[in-house]
Amino acid sequence: MLSGMPERWWRSGGCRFGVVIVVALLTCACNSSDWRTASREPAGIAPDPQRISEAVLQVYGAPAYGWRGWFAVHTWIATKHTDEREYTVYEVIGWRKRRGLAVVRIARDHPDRYWFGERPELLLDRRGEGVDGLIEAVDSAARSYPWADTYRVWPGPNSNTFTAWVAQQVPELGLELPFTAIGKGWMD
Repeated sequence: MLSGMPERWWRSGGCRFGVVIVVALLTCACNSSDWRTASREPAGIAPDPQRISEAVLQVYGAPAYGWRGWFAVHTWIATKHTDEREYTVYEVIGWRKRRGLAVVRIARDHPDRYWFGERPELLLDRRGEGVDGLIEAVDSAARSYPWADTYRVWPGPNSNTFTAWVAQQVPELGLELPFTAIGKGWMD
């Protein structure tokens, strides 16, 4: 018998109840979905670039994949110049390093994709006059990110380090990342 545990607790089924709780927690912690089949569809948050002409700069965050999403988010930036018909997405993705690629990804893409099954949240939305200049500054900052070939989940640099670094280089954005943006304060 475990020391400190009353014998009547063991006899009353308290042990079985404890085991059930532990098994339930472990079951919830294990994500039954597969990242390869998790949704990457657009969430319908961003304005349709085929229907609007104004410049758009948005920052998104979504719970990280799997159990990490309980306490951490993945963040990224999406932009569209005035009269542009597509968005450019700026983000850091750690698995790219294992494939010999730079972790910084800058590509034409849907701006508001689900992050492997997790719906994104809009963290910043700038539109219209003056936004083209912000987009240029964001592009320049993203392309000069000093840790483009480095990724560590903890303490960083990671996707949130990237977004925070761009925001630091372009203070006019006025971007404040959430507490759950683990790595946002990492600096080499």
